[in-house]
Amino acid sequence: MRTRRLVTAAVAVTLGATALTAAPASAHGSHGTTAPTGTRSLAAVLTADGDRFDRNWYDYDIVTEAVLAVLAAKPDSPVKVLTDGSVPLTAFIPNDRAFQVLAADLTKRWPRTEEQTFSALVDAVGVDAIEQVLLYHVVPGATITKRDAVRANGAVLTTAQGGTVTVAVRSRWIPLVQLKDADRNDVDPFVNPRAFDINKGNKQVAHGIVLVLRPLDL
Repeated sequence: MRTRRLVTAAVAVTLGATALTAAPASAHGSHGTTAPTGTRSLAAVLTADGDRFDRNWYDYDIVTEAVLAVLAAKPDSPVKVLTDGSVPLTAFIPNDRAFQVLAADLTKRWPRTEEQTFSALVDAVGVDAIEQVLLYHVVPGATITKRDAVRANGAVLTTAQGGTVTVAVRSRWIPLVQLKDADRNDVDPFVNPRAFDINKGNKQVAHGIVLVLRPLDL
């Protein structure tokens, strides 16, 4: 039985109550533009396609299922904050292929489907570790738009997990933004240039990334 069927809570991708540290003013959305005021949650966006695995490796089914698994096991997890669209936050959400790469790295086997990928990750590390990985992908207290991100070279973002991620802007024009995580021996993910500003106009915004951020050296 899929984990999502056990869930009675709403969905999300993560949170806590820390904010950006050592980041330029633009990363806080203070460059003179009006701050987003919409209150649609990322939970609503993530589940809009019916909350199911499919054959499209470049959407966000696995991160949705991972959040559901955490909420099923730990209903009071900080992850549930993403159901509250009145709370500002920024999530960097890995696509399904990114999780397949992580599963292969951890298990030395390539899962063939999204559902097999999800199961392999749960079996390999457990729900508590998945919760920490998810929290590492969220910056609470700040709505960082694409415009902010491409001006944030060198910014150090404090995540809901407590660790930090450093922004490296490789090109403002493509745009090409890389996130440096805690695993110094692996490739750092980039934001997909076509996946900025998911849920644009709302206090909760997401940017799609091509690899999973790692909160420790694997």
